[in-house]
Amino acid sequence: MDEIELAGGGINRVVRIGDEVHRPSASWSPATRELLTVLHEAGLPVPRVLGVDGLGRDVLDYLPGEVAHFPVPAQARSEEALVSVARTLRRFHDASVPLVGRDLPWQLPALPSAEVVVHGDFAPYNLVFSGSSLVGIIDLDYARPGPRTYDIASALYGLAPLSISDEGWGTIPERASRARLFCEAYGLDPAGTVEALHAVVPRLAGIVSYMREAAAAGHEAFARHLAEGHAEHYLTDIAWLTAHLDELGG
Repeated sequence: MDEIELAGGGINRVVRIGDEVHRPSASWSPATRELLTVLHEAGLPVPRVLGVDGLGRDVLDYLPGEVAHFPVPAQARSEEALVSVARTLRRFHDASVPLVGRDLPWQLPALPSAEVVVHGDFAPYNLVFSGSSLVGIIDLDYARPGPRTYDIASALYGLAPLSISDEGWGTIPERASRARLFCEAYGLDPAGTVEALHAVVPRLAGIVSYMREAAAAGHEAFARHLAEGHAEHYLTDIAWLTAHLDELGG
């Protein structure tokens, strides 16, 4: 069958062949496969591991639906979608707990105060929707042990959203309400919600640092992202969020 290249973040070339997804294997693939298997067995909407193809690529099953690439589609902006994502993320984290203490070859070192295995890039472009329901979580290359707030911060940034975005997301009070709704649906108490809000700026700063370090080490995709202004985008959002954190409930 023909290979159909799938749109994504521009880091790896991922293709669809029939009902299968073929993506490059790496040194951390055994850890990713282990996590996917645990999550799939717990009923989470993640790709099922099917094996390795003749080119050494990981083979996963294809999850039908609409990936929430930017600008985030209308159905993924609804409160129903927000609650669906929050509840599914909570299930993801809870199911991952047995892997926290395992010696697995994650791509990146474990984060301080690890409670769960985090997705590591829990952004709209790695979420698959059917209507307002989350039906897929993809691209777990950056998974590693870490605190729950690491992924929650990413979700709040992309889906409240806690950014300067003027793409029709609403006022600051409306975004604050969406952030509270997400945190409540995940199961955080008010103190946990404040902690999650305060985790967003460090999360964005970490993305900028990682991009710069990877580009300096010769990673062409991240060098391209820097040239396209991705770091400046995050830095602009850091400044906006810092200025409005009190209004957002932090």
